[in-house]
Order: sequence, then C-alpha cells, then structure tokens
Amino acid sequence: MPDAGGAGRETRRADGRGRAPEDRRRPDEPPGDLPPGLPPGELRRVARVVLLDPDDRILLMHGYEPDDPARTWWFTPGGGVEGDETREEAALRELAEETGITDVELGPVLWRRICSFPFDGRRWNQDEWYYLARTRHTVAALGDRLTELETRSVTGLRWWTSAELSAARETVYPTRLAGLLRTLLDEGPPPAPVVLSPEIVQGYG
Repeated sequence: MPDAGGAGRETRRADGRGRAPEDRRRPDEPPGDLPPGLPPGELRRVARVVLLDPDDRILLMHGYEPDDPARTWWFTPGGGVEGDETREEAALRELAEETGITDVELGPVLWRRICSFPFDGRRWNQDEWYYLARTRHTVAALGDRLTELETRSVTGLRWWTSAELSAARETVYPTRLAGLLRTLLDEGPPPAPVVLSPEIVQGYG
C-alpha cells in the first residue's frame, strides 16, 4: 500500500527483552529467487504490523482499487520505509498514521515476503517484513494522517479472530494469513523469520 508521512518512535519487543534488531542499511538479499523483472534495486522496502489485541484478534485494514471500488481486499497496517529510519520505526510510524494506535509493544519479524501487484495505475514491487506487535488499545479507527492516496483507497479497520479469518471469503493479503496467524497463536513466534513464497498478482477481481 502507499507510503505515508510521519516520524519514527522508540520501539520495544513484545517479549519484553529489549529492542528487536534494526534495519538502517539496505536489507539483506531478498529471500529465495527474485521473480523475473524484479531486480533488487527496484524493490520497495516495506514494514508491516501483525497487531494483536489481548484477545489475540488481528487488526486488518479494508482497501480497494481507487479506479474500481468493487475490487476490495483486507491487509495488515504498514508501508514503505522513509529516509534513514529503521523498519521498526517505519512499522510504528505507519501504524500510528493509519490507525492512531501508538500504545504498542513491537516484537520480532515473523515473516518476509516478496510481492508485486498493480495498484492505482502502477505496479508495486515490495520486500515486506511483518512484525509482531501487541496492544491493549482496541478502539480501531482510521488515523488522521492518511496520505491523499490512502484516503482514496482505504475504507476502514476491523479486528478479526482467527476463526473469522479462517472462514472469510474475502480477499486477504498475504493470502496465507489465516494459517500463518493460527500457527503463530498455537506455536508462538518462529525462531527466525519465515520466508513466504513470492506473491505476484497480475490483477485483482
């Protein structure tokens, strides 16, 4: 999803053991083989947040294609890294801007994914890192610092239980999110980030 502005803030791990590793420089080589036409220099660095509440519900945003509102999907909060901020800082900044939630404990990277998708008349190629986060703040509403593009493409937020997500017939990204969440809740965070299969979308709908 599009970038948004704002400043980073201090982060804490969800397990209470101090700060998670930072990513101030160019990230390591993307996992696995890059799909054809996606050289490393063209990948957008993205931080996403798997935000859980005290009842283990996950917060997702509802988006749509600006030129075709009938094409909709659900996705995790997050966005592109700006300037010299770390991915951790980007994750918390994006979460605050998109949801208004700042009372969070940021944990480790759960998953990494290369994805490519069409949106708003262009193709977005992204190297996404998904951070675990916890909050006691359960009032979900779109933040007041959305970009112009986000105001044209995001309709709201919703907390989902694992069961609701597994039963959902709507499009959710990443596409394996229901199973990934169930594994996370059953087994806890993985010892190292899980590399998801590249997701290359030619068009929605």
